[in-house]
This record gives sequence, C-alpha cells and structure tokens, in this order.
Amino acid sequence: MQNYNIASLFLHSLSKHKRWARAWRSPPLKDHYDVIVIGAGGHGLSTAYYLAKEHGITNVAVLERGWLGGGNIARNTVTIRSNYMRDASIPFYVKSVEMFEGLTDELNFNMMHSKRTMVDVVQTYPKMRELRRRQLTMDIYGSTYEKISEAELRRRIPALTGGGPDARLPIIGGMVHTDAGVNRHDAVAWGYARAIDAMGVEIHQQTGVTQLLRGLDGSIEGVETTRGTVRAKKVVVAVSGHTTTLTETAGLALPLRTMNLTAFVSEPVKPLVDVIVNCPDSGFYFSQSDKGEMVIGGAPDMGQSFRRDIKQNVFEDTVTAMLSLFPSFKKLKLMRQWGGHLDIAHDASPIMDQTDVPGLFITAGWWGGYKAIPAGGLTLAHLVATGQPHPLMSSFTLDRFRHLDYVMESGTTTAR
Repeated sequence: MQNYNIASLFLHSLSKHKRWARAWRSPPLKDHYDVIVIGAGGHGLSTAYYLAKEHGITNVAVLERGWLGGGNIARNTVTIRSNYMRDASIPFYVKSVEMFEGLTDELNFNMMHSKRTMVDVVQTYPKMRELRRRQLTMDIYGSTYEKISEAELRRRIPALTGGGPDARLPIIGGMVHTDAGVNRHDAVAWGYARAIDAMGVEIHQQTGVTQLLRGLDGSIEGVETTRGTVRAKKVVVAVSGHTTTLTETAGLALPLRTMNLTAFVSEPVKPLVDVIVNCPDSGFYFSQSDKGEMVIGGAPDMGQSFRRDIKQNVFEDTVTAMLSLFPSFKKLKLMRQWGGHLDIAHDASPIMDQTDVPGLFITAGWWGGYKAIPAGGLTLAHLVATGQPHPLMSSFTLDRFRHLDYVMESGTTTAR
C-alpha cells in the first residue's frame, strides 16, 4: 500500500502528482471466494478489513451495486458518540469511539477526526431525569457524561438565544458528552478500501447482487449478481435499508422495517458553533463542518419507506424546532438536502448474527450506524471467522427476539 506522508507528498509534487498509484484495484470477478461481503459501505468494508487483519481471511470479495462509499456512509451527519443507556450498548460504542480515534494512524488516511464534544440541550424534566440515569450507567463503563447549568450551556453555545423562560419549552440545563466527535465519512470508506485492497481483498463496484443462492441442504452457496453467479460458503449482508430486500430472496424474514432519515446542510458561514448540539426534546441536532456549513438532522419519518429524498413536512418540523432555539439561523440559506433509508429493529438496537440460513450473516438495524463502523466490523468479522459471537456483540443476535430479551435502547439521537 502506498504510504501517505509529507515526504511522499513532496516527492510526488515533483512530477505534478501524476505518478500516484491507484488507491485500490479493479480486478476481474472470480467465480468463487471464501467470503462474499455485500455492500461497500462502512460496515461492509470494515468487516472485510478485520477479516483480513485479525483472522487472515483475504479471499474475500466486497460487492457493491453502485460506487464505493456511495450509500448511507455518504448520507449521514458523521457524529461519533457513546452516550447510550443499556449495558449492552455502552461498551460497544465506547470501543467504537476509541477505535475511531486511532483510525487515521491505523489506515494511513487522514480522517480529519475532531473530538468536538456533544452538548444536549434539555428542555423538560422527564428528559433530564432520563439523561441523568443514562449518566450513571455510562459512568460504569468509563463513558463521559455530566450535567451543566443553563448558564454554562449558553456560555458554551453563544448562538443559543431561544428557549427563554417564556418559551413553550424553556431550557432547564444540559448534558455534556466530551468523547463525542466528527470526521470525514468518505475518508472512512476510502481508508478501509485502500487497506483491504493492500491485503488482497477484492472490491467490485457496479456489481449488484440480485439474489442469494441456497444449496440443497439449505445453506448459503453464493449470490447471483448483474455480472453472473459468484459462489461462497459464507455471505455477509451489509446493505443497510436493503437488508430485507435481499434476505427475502433466500426465504428469510427478519424483524426489521425500513424508514427514511433525512439531513440537510446550510451555506458556509464563519465559525459559530464548535460543539455538536443535540436537542432531544425538540427533535433536531447539528454541528458546523470544517467548511463552515451547518450539518443538520432531525427525527426520522416513522412510516415504512425506501425513499432517499426528504419529505417536506419532516424538513419543516426540524427547521421550526431549530429556529425556536436558534432564531438567528433564519438568515441561513439551504445548500443541499438528502435522505437515507435505515432498517430498524423493534428495539432500536442492531442485529449482528448468523441467520437461520447456515453461512448467511447480517449486520443490520443500525439507527445511526456510522458511529459503530469500526466496532461493528471488528465484532462481525470475529463471528464470521470463528462462528462464535464476539463478547461486545453477544447481546445483539437474533436470539433476543426469540426469547423476548430485547435491548430497548432510548439512546438514539432525537428518538421519540
């Protein structure tokens, strides 16, 4: 793998940067692999990476129907955090946040990781009680969370001029999560892609999977693609909102439903907010990018949907809530908007497991799966390679639905 550093940048500048090697290959598609990973997004690429790095499994094909990193990994608000509620969730996300912080050095690719801190703006006493309870649980696992006063909250976020004592929902205080951060979502995809290519894993873009193939004994035996049949005894489905679309071709029903989550970005402005702002009572969150844009997200459209655009009523609800607390933002112009489709489990927690189809693995149900990419790939690769759940993911298997042992997670941003 070509090493990126100041010396290589200088040397390539002498040739006007015309001699850089390709970041990853485009090899011919073989008819058989040890493992097929469907989806070249964050979770698919990280699973392939840890299969190669931790377990030495390199005869792997990552199949992507579009272009690498063009799915949900490019359609999110890049928030990384571990302020969850449940005993199963917090250690998992603490590990993922820790892995994100070292990803630039590990992959030799600049993630532009910025440990921003997340500040929750609290407007109701029931929400404050819930977050205080979450704080006490997070303390057990070493995740940072602390209460601050309204005065301190406004000091940290000078643009927060709404929510006064006469407001419908006056601000009563806040919570601070110092471990939270942001980084470059495309860099995460490109960094993992470079690394797995260097270890011999193949990436095949424009290779859509149309069907999962089962043998006479019922186990997985490969996939049918737009470029022909590809065989493998182990197949990983990492396709976010399209999980059920694929698993149904193998006769497999899963406790998932797909819905739309939207975000939008303002025009660039001078530095105004240096933290991630989350307003769970009002249902929106935002941060300011390095380019000065306000990256804003809100609550999901709770209806079943595979759409990737934004519904006008969801957009209006989010903007109305934001302007009630940040009235000066009414001067901002909208630059772009988008939506992503997520498959959500009944308890709002992920599913990482081998399914009832032997050899077929899924990683799905991610409500805000961007923050889970490193730990998600690490733990799923362990399961695929060893056949045993990793301790960090043992609570996120399909067994919890069979035994009603749900991981009811209320720690999802703006969940209502």
